[in-house]
Amino acid sequence: MALTLAFVPAAIAEGPITITILHTNDTHAHLESFAPFKQPLQGGVARRYTLIERIRAEGGNVILLDAGDVFQGTLYFNQYQGQADLYFMNAMGYDAMCVGNHEFDSGPAVLAAFIDGAQFPVISANIDVSAEPTLAGKIPAYTVLDVAGEKIAVFGLTTEDTPILSSPGPNVVFKDPISSAEATVDELEAQGINKIIALTHLGYSRDLDLAAAVEGIDVIVGGHSHTLLGDMEGAEGPYPTVVTSPAGEPVLVVTVKCWGSYLGRLDVTFTADGVVETYGGAPIFIDESIPENPEMAAKLAEYAVPIEELKATIIGQTAVDLDGEREHVRTQETNLGNLICDAMLWRTAADNTVIAIQNGGGIRASIPAGDVSVGQVLEVLPFGNTIVNFDLTGAEIVEALENGVSMVEEVKGRFPQVGGLRYTFNPDLPAGSRIISVEVWDPAQKAYAPLDLKATYRVCTNNFLYGGGDGYEVFKTKARNVNETGLLLSDVLIEYIKAHSPVSPAVEGRIAVSEALLPITGAPALPPRVEWFVVAGFGLIAIGVYIKLREREKVRASEKGQG
Repeated sequence: MALTLAFVPAAIAEGPITITILHTNDTHAHLESFAPFKQPLQGGVARRYTLIERIRAEGGNVILLDAGDVFQGTLYFNQYQGQADLYFMNAMGYDAMCVGNHEFDSGPAVLAAFIDGAQFPVISANIDVSAEPTLAGKIPAYTVLDVAGEKIAVFGLTTEDTPILSSPGPNVVFKDPISSAEATVDELEAQGINKIIALTHLGYSRDLDLAAAVEGIDVIVGGHSHTLLGDMEGAEGPYPTVVTSPAGEPVLVVTVKCWGSYLGRLDVTFTADGVVETYGGAPIFIDESIPENPEMAAKLAEYAVPIEELKATIIGQTAVDLDGEREHVRTQETNLGNLICDAMLWRTAADNTVIAIQNGGGIRASIPAGDVSVGQVLEVLPFGNTIVNFDLTGAEIVEALENGVSMVEEVKGRFPQVGGLRYTFNPDLPAGSRIISVEVWDPAQKAYAPLDLKATYRVCTNNFLYGGGDGYEVFKTKARNVNETGLLLSDVLIEYIKAHSPVSPAVEGRIAVSEALLPITGAPALPPRVEWFVVAGFGLIAIGVYIKLREREKVRASEKGQG
């Protein structure tokens, strides 16, 4: 199915037309307002509803879009599998939503149930669901909105990494986004439509590439990378980011971070020929200054009853804040990553596991010091993953770690939190050659010992990684003596906290960053050009050390003079 039609009522326009695009992305079941560490209360569907209605009351030509990943991330998804989110999206009057990778986390049937209840099209031009019985015919490539008598086309694109990142099953096929976009734009232009919005779940950098590669797109409303745009602190680019298309025309790229903290507002005027003429707008931060809509707040309170009961069950205490912040678990060692890996090793000790690996992307929340509830653990580990044990050689473990750090600069979820070993990597080296050293904990000696590349080690991880998720193909293809335990990782963490309360995990040097230039022995060889830089690099390092020593002596001399 390629086409859906929708109508956005407004006064009929002549000549140029101005539309207001309101948009969200990566809300991840954050229905309640929330307050991240050291940040103000923000988000929440009841406040978002109020803001949307305020803007509609201005009388402009308003459309409301979501760029995907409505599913997964809080207890509301665990409890309602997207149906609670759907109620509020229907109430807000969304005009279209793009399929995100997390929409497949519970399999095609759950997504199909969401689509069946949606009062808006759920779209993607690069997903072929024709062979999947539960979804066949339910995901059109695009929708055409009638806005003040003008046709505005909105087509979807979903990351082709979804089979790695989620669980779409074998019958769902993901095609190249660029070629899919080109074909879809051609089809729309053949219908005489010249105002085209790409609603994407590809990530900001991929959106910029799309804008520069495909002629005919006017606006890209994106998601997936949780990118903040604007002029505020922490923004990664302007809102909108303007890219020149192959035809030399402006393409406006927008996205609004995640979790419903912001509602994006982009005001665009198109010429009669469909070219962007003027534009403005900004992400609107949804804070306590925006009142909750009473009806939406009351409905959320109904949904919250079983959630609150679950949240209230205390399992133990933590003496320290447990760090599960997205930017941390995907780039560095955290005490919560250590705690999870230690719990895995503790529970699987009878199977002689000695190494645990947990992807940072599977850790979805932090826990403050104090009481720990079942609800908090499920927010940290919401995916329902189970533990799998298997054998790998030391060389294969290095291969897994190389995959884990291969995209650290992009803050990808594959980053490995670990237990039973420690490793050092250099993010400035080429991907595949970044691991500098790996050591394994020897309980008999109560010390770390160098990893033996030829020896066999018993490893535990989650079933998502074991299946090749997040690029861990080495687990999928080389694991031996596999034991799929069926143990829920969240249950294991709950058991561990109960048994060891109060817990006080620390960052203890399991993961280190080094400027060393030579990879671990037995790891892939450096390319010839890199080898040259290694030789040159040692010279530069020596010079740098000399300079630093001289500076240190000057400081000491100065300090003595001041004494």
